[in-house]
Amino acid sequence: MFVSKNNIGKAFYQSLGKLFYAVAQADSSVHSKEIDTLKEMVREYWLQVDEVEDEYSTDAAFQIETVFDWLLEYEKSAQECYEEFEQFYTDHKVRFTDDIKYLTMATARAIASAFSGKNKAELITLGRLELLFRT
Repeated sequence: MFVSKNNIGKAFYQSLGKLFYAVAQADSSVHSKEIDTLKEMVREYWLQVDEVEDEYSTDAAFQIETVFDWLLEYEKSAQECYEEFEQFYTDHKVRFTDDIKYLTMATARAIASAFSGKNKAELITLGRLELLFRT
């Protein structure tokens, strides 16, 4: 089956939404400052990554926020979301250039630091991500 660049791009950004939700939810709560930080990072950095658009001709990077918000509304497990991201990464490593890995880590760290600094659960998630990116 042929998968278009836009479909892979959309799935890429959706997987990042899952990852960033997993980081924010690692301590079993998502603070509004973490949400604000995510939105700032998307607008300031992720919109510049590529020209991929979704089916509504909107920059696919907004899928990060859309998925994050959906997961927040339905209170999905941080562990489950992280594992889904991990599977996407494993299946699409070529999409994760060094620059993308750097931006992903920077965004995850910013979210983790947004409210009362990084806690143990968030540090564990960040550590897992760093190890994953080394594979």
